[in-house]
Amino acid sequence: MTPQVVLVHGIRTSATMWRAQLAYLDGLGVPAVAVDLPGHGTRMDEDFTLHEALSTIDRAVREAATRGPVLLVGHSMGGLLSLAYTGGEEKPPVSALIAASCSALPRGAALRAYRFLAGAMDVLPDRGSWISERVLDATMPPETRADFGAGGFALDAQDIALKSLAGLDLAAAVARIRIPLWLVNGQFDQLRMHETLFRRLAPQAELIVVPLTTHLVTAMRPRVFNAVLGVALATIEHDAPSAS
Repeated sequence: MTPQVVLVHGIRTSATMWRAQLAYLDGLGVPAVAVDLPGHGTRMDEDFTLHEALSTIDRAVREAATRGPVLLVGHSMGGLLSLAYTGGEEKPPVSALIAASCSALPRGAALRAYRFLAGAMDVLPDRGSWISERVLDATMPPETRADFGAGGFALDAQDIALKSLAGLDLAAAVARIRIPLWLVNGQFDQLRMHETLFRRLAPQAELIVVPLTTHLVTAMRPRVFNAVLGVALATIEHDAPSAS
């Protein structure tokens, strides 16, 4: 059976952040779907809830699993949600997981600091849009520059989404994951503070640190990230039972 890929975006952005990966997978002939979480992208008018975010992932994974083994891929908040989903008490039909820019427990001082900075940006006259655009201009290659904002920025959902993540028991979830797992982080990613803990909890995980890259690793280094997708797909195909 052909592997299927489900992609889950990070906070504020939408499914459009995965355009480079969708194009790569399409070129391989691998079916893929990028979901929009509640309060983001095409669902901007919805309220963000942890339950609906996890349910969105579950629906996409189970639908894809009817056609083949599923590679689940999440970035930032989407990665945290994908770790929590895959490591749930009831094992979902996920064959492999790539968790990018999310090797951190969303709690305590780090989460409070992130919410404070997001709140500080939000009170600016343009809600921090000018600063955000300049950062993207400085860090993104031309081929992915527009992708993060193409579906709009979910500014209204940001704080409630961040607050909701504190309800995830990531340590317990990561410890329950037994499938192939790749942790992909940029060298200067602020959300790699618990890499050592994650690797201890999931000893089968492979850690990939992309040099000279920040949090937006999927868009800053799309060819590198696509290579990781290729490795994960090859692993799934190798581990798949023979059709004979």
